[in-house]
Amino acid sequence: MHRSALKRSNGGTKIIITTIMGIAFGFFIGISISSTHLNKISLLSRVGNSFDVPTAEIERLSAEVDRSPAVIDESSGTKPLEALASIRLPKINVPTNPSGTESLPPGIVVSESDLYLRRLWGDPSEDLKKKPKYLVTFTVGYDQRHNINAAVKKFSDDFAILLFHYDGRTSEWDQFEWSKKAIHVSARKQTKWWYAKRFLHPDIVSAYEYIFIWDEDLGVEHFNADKYINLVKKHGLEISQPGLEPNNGLTWEMTKRRGDREVHKVTEERPGWCSDPHLPPCAAFVEIMAPVFSREAWRCVWHMIQNDLVHGWGLDFALKRCVQQPAHEKIGVVDSQWIVHQVIPSLGRQGEADNGKEPGDAVKARCRSEWAMFQARLVDADKAYLEGLKRAKG
Repeated sequence: MHRSALKRSNGGTKIIITTIMGIAFGFFIGISISSTHLNKISLLSRVGNSFDVPTAEIERLSAEVDRSPAVIDESSGTKPLEALASIRLPKINVPTNPSGTESLPPGIVVSESDLYLRRLWGDPSEDLKKKPKYLVTFTVGYDQRHNINAAVKKFSDDFAILLFHYDGRTSEWDQFEWSKKAIHVSARKQTKWWYAKRFLHPDIVSAYEYIFIWDEDLGVEHFNADKYINLVKKHGLEISQPGLEPNNGLTWEMTKRRGDREVHKVTEERPGWCSDPHLPPCAAFVEIMAPVFSREAWRCVWHMIQNDLVHGWGLDFALKRCVQQPAHEKIGVVDSQWIVHQVIPSLGRQGEADNGKEPGDAVKARCRSEWAMFQARLVDADKAYLEGLKRAKG
């Protein structure tokens, strides 16, 4: 019995030793595989985790891709392109890609763009000597060219200039040297919010930290754009505007310049105008005349702009939804860099008589109507959202 127990003990020991040697052998074989091959397998597995493709087939495809030319040689015509096109990859499906691009490998997907002007020649990496950090847009008519010229001079080369032309006149602006480097978009009798919805998609302007969406009738004698940006950053403003010099163009107390401070975020309005001192128009409020948006705030605001409501009335009261709460800490007026509203109804004159109203009056009637429509849509959207929450919990 003693010898039998000893034999069983020796047998168990041999099994343990054999197992350990097998594990060690497998480990050394594993680390001997080329890291390049491992990277390829990992990449293709991540990209094509929905294909049912054996590892051997992935290896074969990787080798075929490696053999394809990486550079197009002018002297070889289209052969390299033909060689690249002839590679038959398995079906790609990357759910994390932007919608509609699931069939592309992630490395070729470019989901955002910019408004940088580029050359038609040379190396693309050398196109831009300097990338503007901010974007300024004016919706203009040629009659206001001298006012816009004065305004543009207040912005350094850190700012890209984009003009939206509502009168169709663009080439005449080249009398100003800066205009030759600006971006011009023209559509007759359209407002800045019509343009913004169609040409300032957040993925197009994502390269810019702040976006100015300004009217054309602003006096900027006391305004410096670089100083303005510094103050916006200092006070943590996601949505802002310069203070307005009190004159006949002032509508709201909130936007009136205060001479004793850099920035203000709250005010006192007329009795009964504010149900809460931290809600519009007493706080968390700027006008649509000269707003400035951070990149993050603009992504939200753009989605709130309605395609058919072109004047933007009512939008200012809803901006608080597009910043971190409490909103009155993130929205404010910069007092020490102020502007003057000159109240020139240039675009208003582009209207037409309607139902017995003069062109200017017809435009104002449309503005008031849009305000009511926007408010109604927002209330309906809130109700539908709350009803959805109730159903989900019910």
